[in-house]
Amino acid sequence: MTASHVNQEAVPVWNRAGIIVLDKPRGPSSHEVAAWVGKMLGCQVGHAGTLDPQVSGVLLIMLGNAVRLAPLVLQHDKEYVCLMRLHRDVDRQRILKLAEEFTGRLYQRPPRKSAVKRALRIREIHRLEILAAEGRLVLFRVQCDAGTYIRSLCHHMGLAAGAGAHMQELRRTRSGAFGEEGMHTLHEVQDAAVAARDGDPSALQDMILSVDAAVPDLPVVVIRDTAIDAVCRGAQLAGVGVISTTPFKEGDTVAVLSQKKEFVCLGRALVPSAAFRPGDTGLVVSPIAVFLQPGTYPRGWTKSDKIFAEKRKTGHKPEKKRAQKPAGQQKEKTDRKPYGKPGSRPDPRSRQKRYH
Repeated sequence: MTASHVNQEAVPVWNRAGIIVLDKPRGPSSHEVAAWVGKMLGCQVGHAGTLDPQVSGVLLIMLGNAVRLAPLVLQHDKEYVCLMRLHRDVDRQRILKLAEEFTGRLYQRPPRKSAVKRALRIREIHRLEILAAEGRLVLFRVQCDAGTYIRSLCHHMGLAAGAGAHMQELRRTRSGAFGEEGMHTLHEVQDAAVAARDGDPSALQDMILSVDAAVPDLPVVVIRDTAIDAVCRGAQLAGVGVISTTPFKEGDTVAVLSQKKEFVCLGRALVPSAAFRPGDTGLVVSPIAVFLQPGTYPRGWTKSDKIFAEKRKTGHKPEKKRAQKPAGQQKEKTDRKPYGKPGSRPDPRSRQKRYH
């Protein structure tokens, strides 16, 4: 690798918010994979839904300001395909019965080798389907809540079967609305980044999804172009800046979009959608995470100049005028020195600090 090639790779090729659905390989950790993508594209990155080093599949890589979506993305339901090995031979009918028994709400405690506190938790298994069973190997697909440990699920299924079991292989096939059909490998990301540096960003643009794809089920608030810059700078959204909404309740998380369907920010509803109409006065949404950069749209608000009118004209604060005393009350200036007699030195003891 030449020195010029190394310098070329250091040039950022992406500087906006976005999401890449990556096919994580077995071996590296999720943090290492995210760091490699950040180095390829030259931008800030984060990942949601950590996978163990020996687990492959869907890993969401968030670019730029999209890392602020992490709290929402982590709540997405997940889907896995797991290969479980039983420690003894078990009848196939008993295996099918296990799938029914372990569908629903379950108690789980994270495994010893985990990054979270081993506290008892409740998770729901939405669906558990046995795909194949050959000897002591059982292949199944499971749809579950975020934070479900498939390793613990295999252990408990083995105990219920009276044979014992452990997880042999695992692959995540879906995270929320993102599935295997939209995944990209690390090699594809690298090829797209090199092509973008050479002047062809089309492959990279097709690969990176907009941030609103991560929250398709949120209520939507469409706002005017004149209100976007103020919201990007942290101002709360008033009803006069709203064009249209979908139904939501007070306290709900909403997606604030521009008229071009650009994702401006996530917000918290201050009032229910039924309590106001677009164009009414009053605050309706408070921004939580802003994704659009300030200055993208022209400023539609003005600064107040009613308090310091003179400051606007002169460029500095007005000076306070001192009230002059009448001529008869003004003290006469004297040439007397502050210490001792005229012409004598001051007493050194008078310079000492006194503490009362």
